[in-house]
Amino acid sequence: MKRRDLLLLMAAVCLAVWPLKIAMGELAADKPKRKVLVFTKSAGFEHSAIKRKGDMLGHAERALIKLGEENGFDVECTKDGAVFDKDLSGYDAIFFYTTGDLTTEGGDKNPAMSAAGKQKLLDYVASGKGFLASHCGADTFHSPGHDAGKQRETQTEVDPYIAMLGGEFISHGPQQKARQQIVDAKFPGFAEAADEGADDSFIVNDEWYSLKNYADDLHVILVMDTQGMQGKDYERPPFPSTWARRHGKGRVFYTSMGHREDVWDNPKFQKMLVGAFGWAFGDAEAETPANMKQVAPGAGVMPPR
Repeated sequence: MKRRDLLLLMAAVCLAVWPLKIAMGELAADKPKRKVLVFTKSAGFEHSAIKRKGDMLGHAERALIKLGEENGFDVECTKDGAVFDKDLSGYDAIFFYTTGDLTTEGGDKNPAMSAAGKQKLLDYVASGKGFLASHCGADTFHSPGHDAGKQRETQTEVDPYIAMLGGEFISHGPQQKARQQIVDAKFPGFAEAADEGADDSFIVNDEWYSLKNYADDLHVILVMDTQGMQGKDYERPPFPSTWARRHGKGRVFYTSMGHREDVWDNPKFQKMLVGAFGWAFGDAEAETPANMKQVAPGAGVMPPR
């Protein structure tokens, strides 16, 4: 082959490859690094997993930052409720490990969320963003009547935050090993959750919440197996303990796990969270039809007073 022909051939190859490189570059630019805001204000009881010692972040906060570093997303942690008065559009998802009425200074004395900030959070999620909460995220913004002798009753009117989350804390018994029944192993992060030799279930030692005021459209992922559990809080039929749902255009995920520090270090729990983040970002797809009536038909039965 003559030198002139060789140069022409090389030029043709370069021209063929160049648009592909440009397209790949544009595709990568369309998916910037995801960013998560982790909010850990405790207007009520402050869990040990998020307690800070001086400038050192809490155990759960450090665990989430590490998960982000290992899986390609940035994590910013704060206990300052004023963050919700700012522009939230730079975050792809928000994660709550919180307690109580966050519009009050409360137990940890950190700045409260304003009423407008609470509405901004709800609007943020409905606009198409992700929201995730662990454990005491359901012990936050209780519905009217909950703290007035109606803790073990369902409410006809629920707080807007609870309506967005999909369920509400009632109470809990002693920490104990309990079985979680996997009803959707196809949800991102849950494919390998079952214990070896178990039939679509796993056992974890944690502080288990009894929950109520479920949204009708929950896509239940895990069901609390109450058989053999200690405490009146669990004298009820199996009920949803981990779920996903849509709030407007947004994606909401909740799990009742996460009280204990060793749960945050559990590789299975970490895989579940990474999968849930992927789904909340919109990077991982999953079918999330309402299924509570099929997998937890007794979820509305309350524990005894």
